[in-house]
Amino acid sequence: MNRGGVETWLLHILRHIDREQFQMDFLVHSAEPCAYDEEIRALGCRIIPCLKPRRPWIYSGNFRRALAAHGPYDVVHSHVHAFSGYVLRLAHRADVRGRIAHGHSDPRARRRGVPALHRVYLAAALREIRRHATAGLAASPGAAVSLFGPAWQVHPGRRLLYYGCDFAPFRQPADRWAVRSELGFGPEHLVIGHVGRFCEPKNHDFWIDVAVEAALREPRARFLLVGDGPLRPAIEQRVAQLGLAARFRFTGARADVPRLMRGAMDVMLFPSLWEGLPLAVLEAQAAGLCSVVSPAVCEEAIVAEPLVRRLSLQQQPAAWARAVLAAAQERDCSASTGLALMERSPFTIRASANSLAAIYQDEKLRDRAA
Repeated sequence: MNRGGVETWLLHILRHIDREQFQMDFLVHSAEPCAYDEEIRALGCRIIPCLKPRRPWIYSGNFRRALAAHGPYDVVHSHVHAFSGYVLRLAHRADVRGRIAHGHSDPRARRRGVPALHRVYLAAALREIRRHATAGLAASPGAAVSLFGPAWQVHPGRRLLYYGCDFAPFRQPADRWAVRSELGFGPEHLVIGHVGRFCEPKNHDFWIDVAVEAALREPRARFLLVGDGPLRPAIEQRVAQLGLAARFRFTGARADVPRLMRGAMDVMLFPSLWEGLPLAVLEAQAAGLCSVVSPAVCEEAIVAEPLVRRLSLQQQPAAWARAVLAAAQERDCSASTGLALMERSPFTIRASANSLAAIYQDEKLRDRAA
């Protein structure tokens, strides 16, 4: 439960769901302390390490013991893409009646050219999901196709559940001078930002290619990368080798993303290779921030249309740089308009929490009927 899209959404769900009615525990694949652990425990929930997912025979024993020690559970809600097939198989064996597979991403583009052994694993895992999931949720249509197949809509147990954002922080004033000063940016700078984990889908190498082109065209351009992850050291090293370190700020994972978006950024660059439903793009619209995004960002995520430009990854970095610099200086709707549109959208945390609560109740009723 470190800072990330799915983890942040789950924490927001926990804050807003009726905790008198629902007890939520978090079974995780790490024994290390993580960013959200303290708040999760303060809200009356448990963090339960279940280790060795890469060794299924060991993991199965750990999973069984975790459920026996902390259960019984009415629902196991699994968020680990194809590995959910194995998780739900183990939950079925443990006689958990409600078993939910949840698709958060659409990595179909990555599957082309993967080794044959991985394709065999994936086919087996998706077959296990079909066999053992009593319900299937997805953050976007692409994520649904990726996890449940192209005919997912004909199955009555499969449905979309959009992420919900808590937009309250976007109503708070942000002192632009103070925020920029804290980051080492001046009022004259044009700040291009990104919020996301440093991992393959976020396409940070291409992001740096675009930044190089933007720096050549605009001396005022500065670059703000918010997040952490395994690829961060390599990206920082590449920036240093390009001689651009003075123009970049790497903040690591932050709890004040709305403040950084509203106070520091002029535009967000989001060239993902694949996505499910990117929370950062929803948040950027709530901040009134223009974004230039790849087609991996699904249409459903674009609510404040004047704020979002889509550009193909087949376009050269120079074309992306021109689009980003133009967007940074053109804001077709105000911050308050962007926020108002998002607060009327299906992407509020209240709508998301209520929908998930109803799904959990359905799974509980299934348990009673059985």
